[in-house]
Amino acid sequence: MQQRVPVAQDLVLVGGGHAHVRVLKSFGMRPVPGVRVSLISRDVETPYSGMLPGYVAGHYSFEECHIDLGRLARFAGARLIRDEAVGLDRAGHFVLSRAHPPIRWDLLSIDIGSAPRTDDVPGAAEHTIAVKPIARFARRWEALLARAREIPRLRLAVVGGGAAGVELALSAQYRLAGLCRGAVEVTLMTREALLPSHNRRVRDVFERLLAEREIAVLTDSEIAHVEPGTLIRVDGKRIPFDEALWVTEAGAARWLAGTGLPLTADGFIAIDETLRSTGDPSIFAAGDVATMIAHPREKAGVYAVRQGPPLAANLRRVLAGKRPRRAVPQRRGLALIGTGDGHAVASRGPFAVYGASLWRLKDWIDRRWMQRYRELPEMAADDEEDPMRCGGCAAKVPATVLARVMERLQPATSDAVMIGLDSPDDAALILFPGAPPLLQTVDFFRAMVDDPYLFGRIAATHALGDIYAMGGTPESALAIATLPPARPPLVEHDLLHMLRGGLDVLEAAGAVLVGGHSAEGAELALGFAVTGRPRPGRLLRKGGLRQNNRLVLTKPLGTGVILAANARGLAPAPIVEGAIATMVQSAGPAATCLLAHRATGCTDITGFGLLGHLLEMLRASDMDAVLDPEAIPALDGAVSLLGRGVTSSLHADNIAALAALDTGRTDPTDPVAALLIDPQTAGGLLAGVPADRATACVAELRELGYRAAVIGFVTHSAGDDLRVHLEQGASESLLEPAVAS
Repeated sequence: MQQRVPVAQDLVLVGGGHAHVRVLKSFGMRPVPGVRVSLISRDVETPYSGMLPGYVAGHYSFEECHIDLGRLARFAGARLIRDEAVGLDRAGHFVLSRAHPPIRWDLLSIDIGSAPRTDDVPGAAEHTIAVKPIARFARRWEALLARAREIPRLRLAVVGGGAAGVELALSAQYRLAGLCRGAVEVTLMTREALLPSHNRRVRDVFERLLAEREIAVLTDSEIAHVEPGTLIRVDGKRIPFDEALWVTEAGAARWLAGTGLPLTADGFIAIDETLRSTGDPSIFAAGDVATMIAHPREKAGVYAVRQGPPLAANLRRVLAGKRPRRAVPQRRGLALIGTGDGHAVASRGPFAVYGASLWRLKDWIDRRWMQRYRELPEMAADDEEDPMRCGGCAAKVPATVLARVMERLQPATSDAVMIGLDSPDDAALILFPGAPPLLQTVDFFRAMVDDPYLFGRIAATHALGDIYAMGGTPESALAIATLPPARPPLVEHDLLHMLRGGLDVLEAAGAVLVGGHSAEGAELALGFAVTGRPRPGRLLRKGGLRQNNRLVLTKPLGTGVILAANARGLAPAPIVEGAIATMVQSAGPAATCLLAHRATGCTDITGFGLLGHLLEMLRASDMDAVLDPEAIPALDGAVSLLGRGVTSSLHADNIAALAALDTGRTDPTDPVAALLIDPQTAGGLLAGVPADRATACVAELRELGYRAAVIGFVTHSAGDDLRVHLEQGASESLLEPAVAS
């Protein structure tokens, strides 16, 4: 959407913890004019730790216990920056991250949680599964479940005797006992007593339950080091395992020690009663990463969840120039500790109760909390704007409009222009006397992602595609950028990030940024005019298709519909991440591979969709084609979204291309037809490859990391009208079985 109020302040949230999801929901419900919110998160799905044991026990799916940060950030109007913080430049007010340039803040909040300490026990990080980060744990856990079905005996060790370790041991035993063909042996180890922060009654209940479930408990068992398949205690005793879960005392991120912030003895951020750092008024912290000095509490999700509302309120107050208010936590929290089998123990102070009703209560509380952040309203449309207007190549002028304009203009020609508007291709070819020929192209579009650095990478990757489609090598580029009005430091930040993203792509391709132009505009937009050179004697053109060529597509389709769905908050974050991953994948290695396998014609698939760009090739080559709809690769989620009627801005204008299909699949609501005309940003290359080279070509492309496929073949034109035939299964005989599979 177009920005209505100039940005005056940057609120940056580091981490997608429980308190920060409440902050995002709050700012989505009541935005603050002039405040831009950015979320820096390593993962696009954040787990609710209270439901992790239920996930392990099999009561919840992975999706049920995770919040989609992409959708929540979109609802909040926040920029999602997929990265991991590694430091702070407090003097300059910058967050330092692994993959982005420094990210500025006016007000900063940190909620990155904690993780079990593994670095103080040699071998623990390499040979055990740490329960956090949970996304990594979940992958290992699913792999363990698969193994459990095949092996006759499974020995599972759980290291850590606090509430998390006990709950995980019981939940894992319950799940594995129902899967394993043979015996399941679970050992719970702790260097001190069992459940040291809970009362005697709670400990008695769990000691009985652990014994009934035949889980061995080894207290006073400190681990000295870990070898593959073996835990070694300080007394030398060796405990063999097939898998070990590490659930020890929580530790703080190591990078906090270099920030200069006041920390506790165990490395957590020291905060006052307003949740603000005791040493920096521009920094707040919440959840496990922070310790309120005047009111220390154990690291538990109940406290992190309850810090969300006061944190959101205090961030608002400080942004408005007001003093933050005290947010003293309750003295004792109610802990509901599941036992894996549909029961739970309630623990609070001297109080302890066990039963199935307590698990139902815990399940109700957890599901209700998750519902607040999983079930969000669809993105509201601006009264003055079409909600379906997209960014990227889906924001191109329609092909018919462009063709009519160029026909009316009738621009002059030049002897120096070997390929230009009189014979259009992906790039122009210019030849000066006594000099090698040059390829020139330009691309420019509005942002389709909120992260300016990522946008810069996508824009540069897209612009280079025209040079690669003609078999050329890029040499230089000019940048064209527009940025919305804001305070100079904010404009500087966004321009730096956009150009740095573009430079990282250009320089990796061997191209140099030689200049450009910037201007103030309603929206963030970026483009590049790229100059390159054709490889001697190896120029690829749209008109190079030959009869019986195999049509090779190097990337899956679907970026248009996924970006459109993302703009409306309808696309799950993993699906959006899949689309972004393909958009930043360079076409350079693919072009080199196609040339090596003697491709005769090529183009890149962009705004006019696969069918529109294929028709350009067929028209220039005087050929027809057969496509196998089953062979056309699609991004995860794309066909499903198209089936729900989600489309991008340019989709309706691309419908005209469906008239070239000779089958009944010309209905634009048909998901297959819709996929064929879905506009792509930084899409794949489409090339005609000799039949005897197609198998090896696709195999090599896949080895290079492309989801490439033969999607059809070229046939001789049967008349004046271009025809594209859809034949299901037509590509099955075009590749060797080993590749077709």
